[in-house]
Amino acid sequence: MSAQIIDGKGVAARLRKDLGEEVSQFREATGVVPHLAAILVGEDPASAVYVRNKQRACEKAGIKSTLHRLDAATTQVDLLELISGLNGDDSVHGILCQLPLPSQIDETTVLDSVTPIKDVDCFHPENVGLMVQGRPRYLPCTPAGCQRLIAEAGVETSGAHAVIVGRSEIVGKPMGMMLVQKGDVANATVTYAHSRTKNLAEITRQADILVAAIGKPNFIRGEMVKPGACVIDVGINRVDEKLVGDVDFDSVVGIAGSITPVPGGVGPMTIAMLLQNTLTAAKLQAE
Repeated sequence: MSAQIIDGKGVAARLRKDLGEEVSQFREATGVVPHLAAILVGEDPASAVYVRNKQRACEKAGIKSTLHRLDAATTQVDLLELISGLNGDDSVHGILCQLPLPSQIDETTVLDSVTPIKDVDCFHPENVGLMVQGRPRYLPCTPAGCQRLIAEAGVETSGAHAVIVGRSEIVGKPMGMMLVQKGDVANATVTYAHSRTKNLAEITRQADILVAAIGKPNFIRGEMVKPGACVIDVGINRVDEKLVGDVDFDSVVGIAGSITPVPGGVGPMTIAMLLQNTLTAAKLQAE
């Protein structure tokens, strides 16, 4: 039996439609237009495509989007000066600095410089801390999208064993932290696995929910998956001009109970969650 394919593209389209209506109501009630400022440093092709997709999604939802393009040789001082100006601009509600940044710029310093109320990516230590304590201001976009897709698949998370393969600050760590919290689509028992994990396949085969966010194409194969598991593939890798995930889809689809495809799975959800955070930020700043 083949796994249920979790249609992230379809779910995201539905969420964006609902969000557009919510944005319209907010604008009518307050006269405030939610505004996301994105910063792109350099000419990384993947980053450029991603930022362009975010801009289009904002426009369709009634959210203003401003893109600040900076040369790859931009200094850290210049970038921090731009962010400082956006922090102080009351018309800007969310600030997104597209990663990766050029080598001359320290990512941590830059991300920490975004004022927490405008940190719609949820990278700032204050927002991460609030999330860890179970009282989030915002949820990190990709993990929030994954959590929504788990719910859409009808997977029971309470008491389930979730294994997160990957420990990045952007996906792996917050994903596990969100699933272990009390609440809806939560209450799971969480195991973190990564490049140093011994007997990795033995660990992943225990997972009722398996989240692959390790950045290696086709890394998770069928023999590493528990029959009937929900498999969430966060990876986006280009192999021979084709986009593939961290999961070897063909070998896993006949074993898993549900699975996200690449493309069309988690990616569209990340953008939908970013728009939601931008609206939330506008509401908080309008209070």
